[in-house]
Amino acid sequence: MKEFDYIIMGGGCAGLSLAYELNLHKKFEDKTLAIIEPREEYKRDKTWSFWKIFSHNFEDCIKKKWDNFTINIPRHTKYIKCKGTPYQTIDSGLFYDKIIYSLKQNHNIFFFKNINEIDKNNSFIFNSVADVNHNKNDLWQHFGGVEIETNKEIFDEEIFNLMDFDCDQKENVHFFYTLPFSKKKALVETTWISDLKNTSIQDYDNQLNHYIKDNLKIKDYKINYKEVGAIPLFKPNNVKKINQIEIGTAGGMTRLSTGYTFLNIQKHSKYIRENLDNIQSAPIFTINKKYQFLDNIFLKVLKSGPKDMGEIFFKMFNCPPSTIINFLSNKSNIYEDFSIISKMPKLKFLKQLF
Repeated sequence: MKEFDYIIMGGGCAGLSLAYELNLHKKFEDKTLAIIEPREEYKRDKTWSFWKIFSHNFEDCIKKKWDNFTINIPRHTKYIKCKGTPYQTIDSGLFYDKIIYSLKQNHNIFFFKNINEIDKNNSFIFNSVADVNHNKNDLWQHFGGVEIETNKEIFDEEIFNLMDFDCDQKENVHFFYTLPFSKKKALVETTWISDLKNTSIQDYDNQLNHYIKDNLKIKDYKINYKEVGAIPLFKPNNVKKINQIEIGTAGGMTRLSTGYTFLNIQKHSKYIRENLDNIQSAPIFTINKKYQFLDNIFLKVLKSGPKDMGEIFFKMFNCPPSTIINFLSNKSNIYEDFSIISKMPKLKFLKQLF
């Protein structure tokens, strides 16, 4: 069986981002790469969104960006501007097409469906396949979404809704999320933060149907696209191995309080590229321990009182937009951190410290 210098386990967002970054900087001119990915074909299956806090390789895959957004709870709505750090959404179909085309131009890069097709013994492995064998009480951010198209011009395409908590919480954390791509098209998602024991809250299609008709007041529409997903809000079970490092969610690139991962993957890919020659001995790239500590407390508060989380999220956005965006994007300074903390219910958070 053929040997390769490098292997990437998993050809999803993390694996392809890394392969593209390395290929872009000519790391495979005299080295070989095998990407192990079982899917039969690449097509649109995800939507990745984030505030643009730095430039990245995929500006040409942006489906839409916004400078304004709302967040709402029953009877209250906040309107927030984010012009300096626009909220961007990437179409995974465009992302896949760009990367696959680029990688296939390099004859030192190969795709396989199974690791057993190659000899891995002398390769360095980048693994993006997370071991998520979990406790039944572990939290997940799980969701279902549909891109709908209407006959009439209904949506304000200049503003998106980040969180709408005006919905049945069912003793968990539940909100809807609406990204208008045009006056007639929008992605609408129902999102839960909970364990996965209660399968009754996973009837996403029914939830979306009621929300679109009852809350958005849209009766006539067609569905162009569907997606579902689940993001673990806990650290994967990684065992340190010689000649292997973890990337993506497997490598701790998911911000546990929010599920945001895409930009962390891009930072990690750049770090690997810059340290490729000594990657085994280089310090492990992690999300700042400050955010790990704060996220851990936040999730404990969420578990202890999920019914309060809509109000807590809403109050967070009393901070200046740049403060909350920097905090959610791992870029906040100590003054911004304290500003966020000052908006939190102090007793609830202090209880979780001890």
